Amino acid sequence: MQRRIDPQNGSGQSPMIVPEKIVYELADRQQAIAAGGLGALVQTARRLDLRQAINDSITLLKLHRPYDEADHVLNIALNLLAGGGCLEHLEDRRCDEAYLNALGAERIPDPTTAGDFCRRFQEMDILRLMNGFNQVRERVWKEQPDAFFDCAIIEADGTQVQTSAEKKQGIGINYKGEWGYHPLVVTLANTREPLFIVNRSGNRPSHENAAFFFDLAVERCRKAGFRKVVLRGDTDFALTENFDRWSEQNVEFVFGIDAMPKLVGIAKTLAETEWKTLHRRKHKPPSRRAKRPRCKEQIVEQNGYLNKQLVSEQIAEFDYQPGKCGRSYRIIAQLKQCALSAPLDNLLSNWAYMVIASLAWSLKAWATLSIQPAGNGDSRAEQTRQKAALLAMDFTTFRDRVLMVPAQIIRGGRQIVYRLLSYRPTLDYLLLIVQNVHRPLRC
Repeated sequence: MQRRIDPQNGSGQSPMIVPEKIVYELADRQQAIAAGGLGALVQTARRLDLRQAINDSITLLKLHRPYDEADHVLNIALNLLAGGGCLEHLEDRRCDEAYLNALGAERIPDPTTAGDFCRRFQEMDILRLMNGFNQVRERVWKEQPDAFFDCAIIEADGTQVQTSAEKKQGIGINYKGEWGYHPLVVTLANTREPLFIVNRSGNRPSHENAAFFFDLAVERCRKAGFRKVVLRGDTDFALTENFDRWSEQNVEFVFGIDAMPKLVGIAKTLAETEWKTLHRRKHKPPSRRAKRPRCKEQIVEQNGYLNKQLVSEQIAEFDYQPGKCGRSYRIIAQLKQCALSAPLDNLLSNWAYMVIASLAWSLKAWATLSIQPAGNGDSRAEQTRQKAALLAMDFTTFRDRVLMVPAQIIRGGRQIVYRLLSYRPTLDYLLLIVQNVHRPLRC
C-alpha cells in the first residue's frame, strides 16, 4: 500500500481511474460488514462488564422479552459506531445478518421499540444511568499511569439542538429565534469524556444547574484519585456565588467573564508594563508549500473598504473581587462547543437518548485508554503517540478512519472472527486497540 501511494513509484499511467467491467454477485456463505473495527469496541464493553453496570443502574422493563435494558442501550450506541446517524438506521442494522452475527445477537430492537424504551425514562432513571457509566469510567481510569491523576480539567458548555418539529414537548426558542433544546454538557477535558448531559428547554440559560453538575463531577474525580481539579467554562459559567465555596474546597477554576464597564475601566488604567504580547500556540508544523494569496483582502482593497489587520495581541492579569465573592480572582477566558441530537418527542426521552448516544463516544475513549504502551524505545514512543492521537480524534474521524474497515464475519469455535478484508495505514490504530482490549481488567 505504501508503495502504491508513493509518488516516486508512479508508473506514469494516465488516467488512473480506469475500471474493468463490473459484475455483482451475492455471496453464498461469506458474510461481511463495513464497520470491521466494531468488534474492538464490543470487546471493550465486555472487558469492562458494561452490560452488568447498565442493568444494575436502571430497571425500566418488568419482563425481558427478549431484550433487557443493556440490549437497548448498547443497540443505540453501537448503531452510531457502525455508521448510523439516527434511530431509523436501526432498521438497516437489524436486517443485516452479518451485523447481527458480528455482535453475537439473534436479533436487536427495531427503531420503534428503541424509541419506546427511551420514553420509559424518568429523570432519576437518567441520572442513575449516567452514574452507571461513570462507575465504569472509574475502572478505566484506575488502569492509567500515576501522571494521569495529576490534574482533572472539567469543562461545561451549553449547545443548541435545533429542530423544526412542532410536536416535541419541552422545546423553546432561544435568543437567536431558533427552536429546540439547550442541553448542558459537562466533560473531562483530559480524555474528552462526557461525564454528565442535562437536557433543557431551548430558552434556558447556559449556566442553569451547572454548579450542581460541576460539584458532582468534582466529587467523581476526587473519588477516582485526581490530586488537582480545575473547572473551565465561558462567560456564562462564571457563577460568582460559588467561587468562594470552590476555593475553600481547593478547586481551581478558569472562567470567562463579560467585559463589563468596570473591568474595562480597570484594564485601561493598567500601566503599559503590565501588558505582555500574546503568542498563540501553533498546532500545525509550517507547510513547505507556497502561501496562497489572500483573496478576501484583495477584494477589500479593490472596493476601498477599511482593511483591518491584526498586528499583535496583548494580555494582562489583574485581581478583581466580584460582588458575590469574599476574595479577588484573576481574569482569563475559555470556550468549548459540542453537538447532540433530539430524535424523539419530549424532553425526557430526548435527554435519555442523548445520554445513551454519548456511550458511543465513551466507548471510543475507553478503548483508547485501554492502550498500555509496551516495548522499548521507538516502539513504546510510537504507541504513546498513537494513543494521544486517538484521544484527540473527533467522533466522525475515529469512526471513518478506525472503525469503517470491511471485515468478513466468521462464527465458530466459541468465538467470532473479524477477518479484515483490506489494509490502510489507519488500521494500525485499530490493531493497537485490539492488542490491548483482550487483556484482563486490572481492577
